[in-house]
Amino acid sequence: MDITTLLGIILGFAVIVWGIGTKSLGNFIDIDSVLITVGGTLCAVLASFSFRQLAKIGVHFKILLFGSKYKPETAINKLVELAQLARKDGLLALEEKAAEIKDPFFQRGVLLVVEADKVRSLLEGEIEAMDQRHGAGAELYEKASIYAPAFGMIGTLVGLIKMLAEMNLDEGASSSLGLSMATALVTTFYGCILANLLFLPMAKKLHIRNEEEILYRQIIVEGVVGIQCGDNPKNLKEKLVSCLSQKQQKKLLSDNAGKKGGKDKGQ
Repeated sequence: MDITTLLGIILGFAVIVWGIGTKSLGNFIDIDSVLITVGGTLCAVLASFSFRQLAKIGVHFKILLFGSKYKPETAINKLVELAQLARKDGLLALEEKAAEIKDPFFQRGVLLVVEADKVRSLLEGEIEAMDQRHGAGAELYEKASIYAPAFGMIGTLVGLIKMLAEMNLDEGASSSLGLSMATALVTTFYGCILANLLFLPMAKKLHIRNEEEILYRQIIVEGVVGIQCGDNPKNLKEKLVSCLSQKQQKKLLSDNAGKKGGKDKGQ
């Protein structure tokens, strides 16, 4: 479970509340400002996206909270295993192994090694389509981060207009000037918080998750193409490992070296 997004948002609000101080906190709570900023932002998002896109918000929160389920190291080890099997028993032997793979993209890639000539173009086309879908999901929050400060400014204008209108009234109405000015400033405050502490971090994390999945799938593409071309399993592994960070490369290669050494010692 990845709690960094949730933890960051909660700590961000806590820091702001601490900076304001509990005695002054009541001055920053204004129902009219909430209605203008939050309500206006939600309505603008509703007007900008289809119900099918909005229905995926729950999926987005699940992705943010539970982290990435794509492990490049596991995919590399599996691809090397399949490469060894293909060199020993031929490509047709991979069909039975494909049924054991749970990831649909991975399974499709292994099957295409046996059946299709244009493996790379087919799989990369699927990755590109996925990237566009994920980009549309992140765009929802990026748009919301634009709308929130805009409606904060609308609330500011509303408060200033009310304040200026009340300045022409008798002295009995002068007490409401402070409330109007508070609405004018608090709406901008709400808009900035929503944009920078909620929507933009969520959009950024969705982009990160997308990049993780793209890397995972690109490794699969390179792996299945290598298997189809008859690459040596050792060379294939070295090529796939090079897609990872230095730390991941070192860990993966050292783990496999340890397993190999233990096997040789046992023999």
